[in-house]
Amino acid sequence: MWSSGEPADSYYEVRPECTDVPKTRFKIKPGKTLSVRKWQAAFTPEGHLDISKTLGRIQRGGIHPSIRGEVWEFLLGCYDPKSTFEERDEIRQRRRVEYASWKEECREKFPIVGSGKFITAPVITEDGQSVQEPLYLLEAGNNAAAEPPKDRDAAETGETGETDDTGEAGEEGKAGEAGEEGEAGEPASTAVVGETVANGETQSSINISSWQMMKEIISHGPLDKKVIQWILTLHQIGLDVIRTDRTLVFYEKQENLSKLWDILAVYAWIDTDVGYCQGMSDLCSPMIILLDDEADAFWCFERLMRRLYQPSNDLFLLEFQKRGNFRCTESSVGVESQLSNLAAITQVIDPKLHQHLEALGGGDYLFAFRMLMVLFRREFSFCDSLYLWEMMWALEYDPDLFELYEEPEAAEGSKGRTKSIRHYGKYERENMKSGSAEEAPLPISVFLVASVLKDKSAKLLQEARGLDDVVKILNDITGNLDAKKACTGAMKLHKKYLKKAKK
Repeated sequence: MWSSGEPADSYYEVRPECTDVPKTRFKIKPGKTLSVRKWQAAFTPEGHLDISKTLGRIQRGGIHPSIRGEVWEFLLGCYDPKSTFEERDEIRQRRRVEYASWKEECREKFPIVGSGKFITAPVITEDGQSVQEPLYLLEAGNNAAAEPPKDRDAAETGETGETDDTGEAGEEGKAGEAGEEGEAGEPASTAVVGETVANGETQSSINISSWQMMKEIISHGPLDKKVIQWILTLHQIGLDVIRTDRTLVFYEKQENLSKLWDILAVYAWIDTDVGYCQGMSDLCSPMIILLDDEADAFWCFERLMRRLYQPSNDLFLLEFQKRGNFRCTESSVGVESQLSNLAAITQVIDPKLHQHLEALGGGDYLFAFRMLMVLFRREFSFCDSLYLWEMMWALEYDPDLFELYEEPEAAEGSKGRTKSIRHYGKYERENMKSGSAEEAPLPISVFLVASVLKDKSAKLLQEARGLDDVVKILNDITGNLDAKKACTGAMKLHKKYLKKAKK
């Protein structure tokens, strides 16, 4: 399947010292991959996009890296395919202004935002007082610059909130603490960051100056509770930023690390329901790489987050209530609903495996937590994970996405009336045919995990004698999965599940 075509690794250059990074299986194939020419040909002179001309090609061969960012903006619902070039330019400029306004609002409350720097140590306590131990800030900065990652897992540890090998999320689910251990047993603060990180400053000196700045801000009066909670997350975002995709040359530049930190900080400020959770840096990182403008990257990330958690607007409830990855309560983690759905699917398509997993104490399927939380970023190489995402989004594509986000009431009233079924993704069409679209259809990501479990069913039944064995068997798939085969397997299981669920 991968014997011909142009390798895509050159578009996402890896640091030469990172020798254990899996090579991508995705290759750019003429006639299958969505090319620049085919993409441009799908637009009318006014700018209307016939999305149906692109979905099938994306499903078959992915997107050429040179246009990946702008295609993603449509797949994620940033723009309406029916809009013109002029209308999209107006929307883009309005959003850039809105993002700049939010960023300035954040900068006024914490001037490090937008400065090209970020913090990796707490500068404020939960009761709104400045941290009293500047020595800790110095040590935190030094630890953050301590040593390079030995492999991909060591570079990106602990970002999904796991506290043990089952993937179960504990109190760290919202964000990590400095010094905790990650999946590979490396300190969570390990990262490839030079001692000098910005304008001759070290990360330690940035932490110290941020602490001094915070003392000055607090001296003018008590801070609002929302501000305190937000500032408390900023160093945790920093710790995740310095270990996200650090095998990539792209993140050798301080400006790119700062851009990632700024976007996550602004998002945490405007979305008080979700704030910041570990794993978000994995989802945001590709947006920074694919879209040059920081505001455009923010809005692409914001749309992805809408797919992954349950919005409060009731009109969205039916469409997205199964996708609560980052929405946490005191008693549960948001992704638990998807884990429950995974258990139900496995029980239908492979009852023997489900019974075996239950007997091992894994009936809650928490061993699959990471796969769903960060959309398989750990199981695939960087390039292959992007390929997987765009295939998933093309399969799930709904032409009403933009209206659902921008004008939900209008979209709810007109859903399905004016669109040809060919404008929907193949997975969405299957749901529409079965009638399940009216019953909050499950995201394809759940069927992708179910497909992985199905492929490993014999091995799990024969060799797994405890949850540690289950985790080990599933960890062995890292770097060895074929994204296209995984999507094909997910579609087959989806069709099989729909048939059996009707009986």
